[in-house]
Amino acid sequence: MDASRYTYLGPEGTFTEAALRTLPEAATRVLVPAVSVPAALDAVRRREADAAMVPMENSVEGSVPVTLDELATGEPLMIVREVFLPISFALMARPGTTLADVKSVTGHPHAQPQVRRWLAANLPDAVWESAASNADGARQVRDGRFDAAFAGEFAAAQYGLAVLERDVRDVESAVTRFVLVGRPSRPPAPTGADRTSLVAYLKADHPGALLEMLQEFAVRGVNMTRIESRPTGDRLGRYFFSIDCDGHVSEARIAEAMMGLHRVCPEVRFLGSYPRAAFPGAATVVTDAPRPGTTEADFAAAATWLTRCLDGSF
Repeated sequence: MDASRYTYLGPEGTFTEAALRTLPEAATRVLVPAVSVPAALDAVRRREADAAMVPMENSVEGSVPVTLDELATGEPLMIVREVFLPISFALMARPGTTLADVKSVTGHPHAQPQVRRWLAANLPDAVWESAASNADGARQVRDGRFDAAFAGEFAAAQYGLAVLERDVRDVESAVTRFVLVGRPSRPPAPTGADRTSLVAYLKADHPGALLEMLQEFAVRGVNMTRIESRPTGDRLGRYFFSIDCDGHVSEARIAEAMMGLHRVCPEVRFLGSYPRAAFPGAATVVTDAPRPGTTEADFAAAATWLTRCLDGSF
């Protein structure tokens, strides 16, 4: 295996590729497109690639279910980086096509909610068909399956298409979060502005089961930035929770919250602690500011006090 290979949701010309190319190290890696998120992650599991860039969530449509599910199951993987990418679509078609000619449109399923109002106003009768990715939709337009596709404008030249409309988006501030995923290893060193991702399974469905999980974070002053339930797939009513929170596993408040989860959940999967990315338009990332009583110094002082109690030296 070429140790410098990174894979991503392809084909060439996806927003995922654009996100990957924002990383400085991408210039020194062989970048290999994959046909799907599972294929990209499985390439890492099989050691055919060192890491995979995949979409995690969009500010308009929410999380990408296939990514959440793939990270929650199978051979463990770990997130090492994240990237925020502003999203703006171009409507592209084969040369000579006009807007009036467009009867079918394609794109990734997450693209449609981001252009729904534009479609209603400009192509109300066009039939939408989902593609594996936006670039895959552009490829299918090139091959004659659909009339037009929504994708990043950079994909038009890649597939020999003409741009009919530029900067199409219902929400001006739309952003997609992508994550770089590798095999389990020591997490990157804490930066003071980090994110930790976890998957936790409920032990039993009973009143207060979710509250028990949430309290492990709340009592330690850990800010949860995302929590979502996903079906385990074995039967109705069984769920796991995909969680993001501010902080690093090396910090006492995060470590103790994770240990607390481990006590009350039958399974907890650590998905990594990694630097938070700067939000588009922000000059820097806001550093974590633990509330009083939950700083590293507070936890150290509490441990020292307990040791003195055990020694009888208080």
